[in-house]
Amino acid sequence: MGRPGRLVNASVLAGALGVALLLAAVPVAAPAHASAARGVPTAAAKTAGPVANFTAAVNRLVELVGLAGGGVLALVWARVALSWFSNDVTKKVQAKDRARDALVGTLLFTAAVSGLIYGLAHWVVTGS
Repeated sequence: MGRPGRLVNASVLAGALGVALLLAAVPVAAPAHASAARGVPTAAAKTAGPVANFTAAVNRLVELVGLAGGGVLALVWARVALSWFSNDVTKKVQAKDRARDALVGTLLFTAAVSGLIYGLAHWVVTGS
């Protein structure tokens, strides 16, 4: 009986670590110039071409997806925690299954946002 409990504790710990890694993987860039913080375009922003604008838009989209996903993962892990600390035995069993599912989802989401999945796909397709 002690062995499955350790496995679940390890998976919950790994899930918390995954969430921490996810939050650390989403960079928060500070503006390069004080005028950029006030919304005044700098000289570099005025001369930026369509490629730079598209790249900035995609980077912003990735950041927003990461933040939204982090919020969803927080809700998923909160549900696991609420069931985990319940006095009802059936809720604890459900929490064990939910913790495993949440851990797998957290690891997949972290890999997707950090670029690991893209890197693996690129390596498989190009061989480099």
